[in-house]
Amino acid sequence: MSVGRLYRTTLVRQWRGGLVLLACSALEGAPAFFSGRLVELAVDRGFAAGQPKTGLAYLALFGAAALAGAFGSRLVWHQLGKVVEPLRDALVTAVVRGVLHDPNPPRNAPDASGVARITQHVEVVRDATAGLLVQARAMVVTTAAAIAGLVTVASRLVVPVAVPVALSVVAFACLLPSLARRQRAAVLADERTAETTGAVLGGMRDVVASGAEPVAALAVYDAVDEQAKAAVRVAHSNAARSLVISLGAFLPLVLSLVLAPRLVANGELTAGAALGALVYLATTMQPALRGLAATAGTVVLRLLVALRRLAETAEVPQPPRATATPRNADLTVRGLTFRWGAAPEPVVRNLDLDLRPGDHLAVVGPSGIGKSTLAGLLTGLLTPQAGQVLLGGVPVAAAANRHDLIAFIPQQAYVFAGTVRDNLALFAPAASDEHLARAAEAVGAADLLTRLGGLDGELGHEAEGLSGGEAQLLALARAYASPARIVVLDEATSTVDPAAEARAERAFTHRGGTLIVIAHRLSSAMRARTVLLLDGRETLLGSHAELLVRSPRYAELMQAWLPGEPVRTTG
Repeated sequence: MSVGRLYRTTLVRQWRGGLVLLACSALEGAPAFFSGRLVELAVDRGFAAGQPKTGLAYLALFGAAALAGAFGSRLVWHQLGKVVEPLRDALVTAVVRGVLHDPNPPRNAPDASGVARITQHVEVVRDATAGLLVQARAMVVTTAAAIAGLVTVASRLVVPVAVPVALSVVAFACLLPSLARRQRAAVLADERTAETTGAVLGGMRDVVASGAEPVAALAVYDAVDEQAKAAVRVAHSNAARSLVISLGAFLPLVLSLVLAPRLVANGELTAGAALGALVYLATTMQPALRGLAATAGTVVLRLLVALRRLAETAEVPQPPRATATPRNADLTVRGLTFRWGAAPEPVVRNLDLDLRPGDHLAVVGPSGIGKSTLAGLLTGLLTPQAGQVLLGGVPVAAAANRHDLIAFIPQQAYVFAGTVRDNLALFAPAASDEHLARAAEAVGAADLLTRLGGLDGELGHEAEGLSGGEAQLLALARAYASPARIVVLDEATSTVDPAAEARAERAFTHRGGTLIVIAHRLSSAMRARTVLLLDGRETLLGSHAELLVRSPRYAELMQAWLPGEPVRTTG
């Protein structure tokens, strides 16, 4: 769903609050409609006719109308939160989804521009919508009521009033495109400043270590300077807007002051009607016009610019519909390419790979080279820029039962508050206690299960009381108990000892299906049937023995892992 459609849909859902606001508008517009008329009656039938009590009575009615309008305004504020807050929540959700599904996210760094969108653009939309519902709505109602009242009191002044107002509105409309462009430029400058300063502060250690403080400072200075220039351009546009609106607001009042005496002298207007017309213009329509133009020039522009910016960055590309059923559990990779953000070189380049049930693949390479990225691509968590990953002939992201066929275990094991049974049966809710116990035994978690009090043992929040290795053992047992035919271990045994790691990998090998290990220790490669080497320069696929012969880089890694020992294969 687009951001614009989300905005409209969310507001429409609050239709009950909208009806209340509509009713409040009629009540709030009462003073604007009756003010000039009541002043006219107070003068002509009261004070000018020698009936001061009658004049005071009409003024009292004016005061009652003002109180009714104030009560209407109070009701508006009561309803405002019910309309605006759901909108804010929906937009924040859209931004977060957009950040999570960004095809080119920043790597190993917070998304500073995404934070800016949540803290700035969403709040702009929220505040601007509230301003429109309160200020612009009230000003439109007030202006319309004042013009209607002016027609009933002094129709001869309608044309002198309407012409300059219309000309002012047309001139203001001509300024809006320029205002919108400059407002958008200011928004983008704000985002660039946030992104630049976030990158510099996040990498301050590297900046200092490399002696790049002047370069970093210059980048920040340039971003701030451009932000300041954009703000100045917006201020110039706002000044031009204020001049145009001032002409439309004050010229009708000046013309009325010039024409009213002659009309009164000719008997075309009563003194009370002339005074009532001035009340409409000076105390009602002029402030309303100025406020309405100010709202349109700031609130509406900011709203449109913020919505457009959110639409550019917060819309989530619709993934393929997960309705296709894979023919089998074969994993086929063709021409797979992926790069992070604006990085010049992809971390995965033109990779071809075929994995069948029974295969055991270990992915090795230096830290940060793209091994975990590959795991995300193989499981459908990341979208490649080129190539495809097929699960049983179906794009992995579109596989209807992908979550049943693939179990992905990251380095940070997820253990939630509840019983041990609840945790182990997360992906196999119908599994028997015997099946869960066998899964724990297979991966080496039987002693841990006993220590925790068996399957009925309680686990605390965020794995309280468990070590990192124990949490990983529970996550391994959970994956073992699942029906998944493809298991991806992304350094999922990094905090257990080498013997426990070897036992867990052997257990998954004997379990059947396909095992993919993102190797934390290179001993995992020595146990695997096939090894995939990623080192940024080449991508090689083969057995451990083959890669020792074909790849000096692989041999170097192995020799560094086992210094002083001959490198050999293990079963």
